[in-house]
Amino acid sequence: MDHETDVVVVGGGATGVGVARDLSLRGVDVTLLDRDGLSAGTTGHTHGVLHSGGRYANDDPDGARECIRENRVLRNVAPVAVTDTGGLLVSCEADDPAYLEEKREACEACGIPTERLEGAALRERAPELPETVRAALAVPDAVVHPSPLVAATAGDAADRGARIETHTPVTDLVVEDDTVVGVETPAGTARAAHVVNAAGAWAGQVASTAGADLEMHPSKGVMVVVDREASAVLNRARPPSDGDIVVPVGGRAILGTTSETVADPDDYPREGAATAAMVEAAHALLPDLTEDEVVRSYWGVRPIPAVAGEGRDASRGFLVRDHGETDGVAGLTSVVGGKLTTHRLMAEATADRVCEELGVDADCETAETPLPDDADRVASLVERYDAASPADADRR
Repeated sequence: MDHETDVVVVGGGATGVGVARDLSLRGVDVTLLDRDGLSAGTTGHTHGVLHSGGRYANDDPDGARECIRENRVLRNVAPVAVTDTGGLLVSCEADDPAYLEEKREACEACGIPTERLEGAALRERAPELPETVRAALAVPDAVVHPSPLVAATAGDAADRGARIETHTPVTDLVVEDDTVVGVETPAGTARAAHVVNAAGAWAGQVASTAGADLEMHPSKGVMVVVDREASAVLNRARPPSDGDIVVPVGGRAILGTTSETVADPDDYPREGAATAAMVEAAHALLPDLTEDEVVRSYWGVRPIPAVAGEGRDASRGFLVRDHGETDGVAGLTSVVGGKLTTHRLMAEATADRVCEELGVDADCETAETPLPDDADRVASLVERYDAASPADADRR
């Protein structure tokens, strides 16, 4: 695989393939490497919500505004990967009813449209909710499916000249005169004018091979798939907590999630009790749900940088770090944090930084340029890039 390119991107999740596509659209020669199939890390192990921003409007208005903007962008450019289920912020019996009004006001301030539903209108919209539910706010949440999203993004990047290499782990970054000039893999060396570290929860490990500091606080969470339908993305109208979200996918529902910092994103406890806890917590939204309805569970690890905090208290914003500025290691940029909903924006910010370093004068085009939308072609890209993920297995 020995070759030269303008930019090597390490990591084939949504952000990594987003960076590769963005740079390719700007005329930059890119090679993307991932140790597994695409979306095998955090991206493929999410609950798959295309956030409206309503969940974050109270505590992170800037992040909420990013979500509603990117929600609209992805609906437009990636319809093959989006199911428009709508969303409900639900005030359950145990929740403070005043919080729902606070949420409505916060959404309004962020430009997120809402509609208050009560009584018969709420029952018609979401008949699965218990009678004890007081009210809900309808918001434009949706479901985004990681497998077709990542595969279509990578395929479009490849159409524009990018080289996409799966099952090619990066074993080391090549450093010469305090500058990263490429990467080592078992298949050989890829030399580059710049390296982008988009390795998610593993980004700290990648950066450390070049002597750069990027402390991470990876946060594990369990998702539980149950044989129960939901009419919309359901969020408890309360401060984010364990077991407060239900996501409809392919006639089933995904229950989520927990948040606990782990030391190693590859090796951490996956407690069986977490599944039972998710089922118990979901009773507030799906009454009478039992463990007999559990189809399977899977775990994901969020790529939270240490500067953002830990667990539930961590910011869900993203960080683009130029290691030449922070660590004296030029030629290396890391992008971490964020959400699946904002991956395109993260890629844009990263590509802007890289193009500035390379002297490339070209604007981002990913917010207006559609991804491939032929379902058969996208399905073949999922197979080609080994991009099938547990988050949307029930859709396929």
